[in-house]
Amino acid sequence: MNFSFTEEQTMIQEMARRFAENELAPVAEKLDQTGDREMFLNILSQLAELGFMGLTIDPEYGGTGADSIAFSLAITELARGCASTAVSVSVTNMVAEVIQAVGSEEQKTTYLPRICSGEYPAGSFCLTEATAGSDPAGMRSTAVRDGDEWVLNGTKQFISSAEYAGVFVVWAVTDSSLPRGKGISCFLVERGTPGLIISKAEKKMGQHASCTNEVRFENCRVPANALMGELNQGYRIAITELAGGRIGIGSLALGVAQAAMDYARQYITERQQFGKSLADFQGLQWMLADTYTDLEAARLLLLSAADRKSRDLPFSKEASMAKLFASEKANQACYTALQLLGGYGYIQDYPLERHARDVRVTSIYEGTSEIQRIIIARELLNEIR
Repeated sequence: MNFSFTEEQTMIQEMARRFAENELAPVAEKLDQTGDREMFLNILSQLAELGFMGLTIDPEYGGTGADSIAFSLAITELARGCASTAVSVSVTNMVAEVIQAVGSEEQKTTYLPRICSGEYPAGSFCLTEATAGSDPAGMRSTAVRDGDEWVLNGTKQFISSAEYAGVFVVWAVTDSSLPRGKGISCFLVERGTPGLIISKAEKKMGQHASCTNEVRFENCRVPANALMGELNQGYRIAITELAGGRIGIGSLALGVAQAAMDYARQYITERQQFGKSLADFQGLQWMLADTYTDLEAARLLLLSAADRKSRDLPFSKEASMAKLFASEKANQACYTALQLLGGYGYIQDYPLERHARDVRVTSIYEGTSEIQRIIIARELLNEIR
């Protein structure tokens, strides 16, 4: 494997790093404390202008045309500045990718330019339900054909960016007579469609600037051509796109952890106890060594999965391995960084408590760590059957 990045990948990484340092890091605390929506939407608009809302989308549709490695690098750098921003970018890219992968030409030409340009501040991925989180085949939302329209009914939970998304990719049961998971289809629903109801934002532990909402569909009528992909084949679409999303969330976790550890590393070189720098204590040195080694391993797992995806090779197992390892080690890293600051790490004047709150959900959303282990084990056993 060639571990050097292409000129384009390096350029995207450096652009994301500069944006995170100059635009995100200085306002991350304010966004966390106030959830300033106007400021947040302005940031998303700037990122769209720079090409970050359609990183892997064909330039024909207004995208950047980069690969999954560049996407992973960009999300990691953005997360170093602000996890809320990084998750909004990651999910919006996932929405754009699914439209590019299975949408009709009309759907691609209608929605992709609006996402990539920032006309739509974000896109939302409506899969999870109260009874269908780790088990999406258990969803209860329905879509019934009525002449030239589909009528959607149901409720989706934990939908990122729902308050300001321009388009929603929605999964619903279209044939309940088929076995579980076989009668699900995928639809595109535009913001403002009658019957599409966005509930108030959830009060979360972290990632406060990124809104997360319940989304209800009450006799929500969409045209027949809102169906995306083949009828009753939506479950397969969801599973494929979730694998790609796991690269994004693993990359986000890595970025938050790197920001936390870099801050703590600098801190222990400046803080003194017992007449010498904290950095001179071997116990703390070992904490640094172990944690940075874990984060480097996470980085390599993520890049390996992204490389396989870019080359159209099977990558589900690798994406789950990368997401599992990166999110678990990132959680550990943020707590290690907080511990290195001692009591100061627990105070909001320092960024460590925010990083610890922001990173916690990365081992939950886009598939919990427990689900990743099931996927990995299943793939390993399938290889020898």
